[in-house]
Amino acid sequence: MFKITDTVSWIGKIDWELNRFHGDEYSTHKGSSYNSYLIRDEKTVLIDTVWKPFSKEFVANLKKEVDLNKIDYIIMNHNEVDHSGGLVDLMREIPDTPIYCTKNGAKIIKGHYHQDWNFVEVKTGDTLDIGKNKLVFVEARMLHWPDSMMTYMSGENILFSNDAFGQHYASELMYNDKVDQEELFNEALKYYANILTPFSKFVVSKIEEVVALNIPISMICPSHGIIWRDNPLQIVNKYVEWAKSYKENQITIIYDTMWNGTRRMAEAIAEGIKSKDKDVAIKLFNCAKRDKNDIITEVFKSKMILVGSSTINNGILSSVASLLEMIKGLKFTDKKAAAFGSYGWSGESVKIITEELKESKFEVISEGIKELWNPDEDAINRCKEFGASLTQKI
Repeated sequence: MFKITDTVSWIGKIDWELNRFHGDEYSTHKGSSYNSYLIRDEKTVLIDTVWKPFSKEFVANLKKEVDLNKIDYIIMNHNEVDHSGGLVDLMREIPDTPIYCTKNGAKIIKGHYHQDWNFVEVKTGDTLDIGKNKLVFVEARMLHWPDSMMTYMSGENILFSNDAFGQHYASELMYNDKVDQEELFNEALKYYANILTPFSKFVVSKIEEVVALNIPISMICPSHGIIWRDNPLQIVNKYVEWAKSYKENQITIIYDTMWNGTRRMAEAIAEGIKSKDKDVAIKLFNCAKRDKNDIITEVFKSKMILVGSSTINNGILSSVASLLEMIKGLKFTDKKAAAFGSYGWSGESVKIITEELKESKFEVISEGIKELWNPDEDAINRCKEFGASLTQKI
């Protein structure tokens, strides 16, 4: 526990060992934290809990800070199990304490824990007086679940934003002005790219809605990672930028290869691109060997991607198929793409990848290129020419 202000304390858990999240869907190289907040005004309020593995530790630590029976309200901004996991042990101690959440929030809590606690359903604009301060609820549907909401604490001007503006980033320093800025923004961007990209239109509309409220924000307290206290609106501005078909001057080449033929094609294509555009950043990833979420982050940053695979059993290699499925679900916008690959006899990989890219709403700017067996010098030159030609199309 540590005090954020005279009224608000952090009462969460820093998870230094976490390296995978959402099952095996998200890599957390920097760990994470589960941020819960305790408000002690004339009323005592708990905002969010922690992930279930830390539930008993959380309740024990909470007891050291406050008599549980003096907690007047529990606010659940979002009820995915990494936020609501402490409820079962907590409500065993204080079963009648009202839980403020959205209508969808109550459904999700019941779905997870099969308990009919004292739910108080709230919607945007509803308020809760707690003494010198007032809590204002702002629904944030699909940021990134149907139940998500934010809670604004007037008086202290703190926005408890839950998953919005968070990062999977463990640090005992806990404030944005104290941590390594490159690490912080890399993790914030990765978080947005891998989790929030499909909901970008909701991000823009929700931020516009909050801005229209004309409320001062002195601090943003998310449910993962560090707290934004120094120029907190900088991350809000970043979200607006990221939500609008974000791209940098970057081309990312993704491939898997059986006997290095497709790898050699990828390298030759990169060489061809660079021969015509010396300023563009080109990044190559063997998706069977590199972290899938790091690759997705680079796709998010790119204006164009190239995807390659050897043909196997009339199809494509599994690592490429898996990554294309992730890309499809993330609903990237305003990005260009093309396919490539080596083959032995049937050669379907380029066609399959091209169709997958079209289904993912990428603008496919070429029919792609495929080369037979291990590319010879002529084939490598064709790949270089292919890369060079792409620069003219973008």
